[in-house]
Amino acid sequence: MNASGAPMRIAASFYKVDVRDVLVVVDDLDLPFGKLRVRADGSSGGHNGLKSIIGHFGPDFPRLRIGIGRDRNGGEAIDQVLGTFSNDEERDMTKIVDASISTIETWLSGNLSGAMNFANPWNVHPPEPAQPKPIPTDKEKQENKAPHS
Repeated sequence: MNASGAPMRIAASFYKVDVRDVLVVVDDLDLPFGKLRVRADGSSGGHNGLKSIIGHFGPDFPRLRIGIGRDRNGGEAIDQVLGTFSNDEERDMTKIVDASISTIETWLSGNLSGAMNFANPWNVHPPEPAQPKPIPTDKEKQENKAPHS
């Protein structure tokens, strides 16, 4: 995967495909686990596979990054990339894959900005909605108005 630019160049040339018509999907250590990010173009962000593709095509192609997060125990990056998922991460996989598919389908429909608008704010664990404050009773309102001595 680190040298994906050369085979991608061969395939693009054979099928006469412009690189801007290819959505490159990669894992990303620097995004939290399950975070999705779509960009129309840009740098490799240190990703070796993207570096290779950029070396063959330049930076102007869309990409979907799927966060795998860094090892929270300080392990080597290669172990995180090639290792197994935790039980909690395994449970989240269906949601992540489904969101990635929705992103890709949106992009395939010709709607890059729609793919960005869906994927970039998406979160495998959305924050809990704020709980509404209870409405005080008349008695509580009166108690709060009473002067304190």
